[in-house]
Amino acid sequence: MHNGDPVLCRKPIVDLKVPIVITDELSEEVIMAKGLLDLASGEIFRVEYEEWDVEERGLPWEGEDYEFTSGTLSNNGKDVEFKIDVNQVTGQYSVSATELLEIKVRAAQLFAGISGRDLARSTPVAPASAAAPAKKAAAKGAAKSGPPGSKPRGSRFH
Repeated sequence: MHNGDPVLCRKPIVDLKVPIVITDELSEEVIMAKGLLDLASGEIFRVEYEEWDVEERGLPWEGEDYEFTSGTLSNNGKDVEFKIDVNQVTGQYSVSATELLEIKVRAAQLFAGISGRDLARSTPVAPASAAAPAKKAAAKGAAKSGPPGSKPRGSRFH
């Protein structure tokens, strides 16, 4: 309380929701929808079906011919596909924590134009200014080792 008035703590709001396409696969039909994937929680919001009347036909995953649901995150003509879980009690679409992490990694690689192989091949290169102290440390270690054939002082290895 400040001067008798309550102090409101306001956290910065960061919107981590990205538009996705949702595909419900039935045995003989594919139902498309749009939604928003929350990259922080994995929950999917504002699902809007295309050419599917929920009032008349129910939700796609309620039918006996329902098979699975997947999603697609797109950016500049590049797509990342992933599995979507359906909570059949609440009707909530979501992505598991493991799948969400995989989406983030694949999207970063795909949208940034970096392949997994390129990431694995890249090794950090020390700047030229860091090379001089490394050479001094190596020379210092050699000086402590003593005359040729003697055991280095303070060595933990035998």
